[in-house]
Amino acid sequence: MSFFQDMFSIFKKRELAFLESYKESEDVYSFLFKKENDVTWKAGQYGLFIITHRKVKNSTKPFSIASAPLEDVVRITTRISDQPSDYKKALLELKQGMKIKMGGPVGSFHLDHTKPSLLIAGGIGITPFRAMLKQMAAAGNKGGQPIQLLYLDSNKSYLYKDELDALANQLSFKVTYLDSRDELEQEMNQYINLHKDKANYLIAGPKSIVDSLSSTIKQNNIPKRNIQKDAFFGY
Repeated sequence: MSFFQDMFSIFKKRELAFLESYKESEDVYSFLFKKENDVTWKAGQYGLFIITHRKVKNSTKPFSIASAPLEDVVRITTRISDQPSDYKKALLELKQGMKIKMGGPVGSFHLDHTKPSLLIAGGIGITPFRAMLKQMAAAGNKGGQPIQLLYLDSNKSYLYKDELDALANQLSFKVTYLDSRDELEQEMNQYINLHKDKANYLIAGPKSIVDSLSSTIKQNNIPKRNIQKDAFFGY
């Protein structure tokens, strides 16, 4: 999507009706909204979600859309601490039928099915990859280039694990669950040695992790054009 298309999409805001929320892990929640017919996105994009039921400082926050376009809901997943921000308190207050607004979706974080792809998720960064893999499954795309997912979570909570394991069997991609940075870099290096610059590298998660892993990949003579980053701020 071009810059001008992104800007137009941001200004076009849609109302979404809240359906339900539930815990994914101890401090991570998913929020589901009804998908209207005119709402669409590309797997991997994010929306700008706007609280409207009460006044909130910084009432707009970006979230990756964790659901695939072919699913019937708009799903976001976020970490909520014991002392949540006013914005996240407002999310927790939502009752069925209440509305929020969404600007977008925007972003160019997506799978290129013409090349092998290494997907690297740090914690909550698994959300755009869930959308990509669910979209592939819904579209019946089981072939094509090989995909490997490395999922780093030091807490070993591994969001969507049951879904990811089922998708791995259905789509024949490889998923590896890791709880240490050293293990992650070992797996990355094995993949880079095998595929080099013939593959794409997609990284999503907290900004510090995304920037650090991107630098590590570049140091292995992987061109910048082969690396896509989706950095999550504020975690």
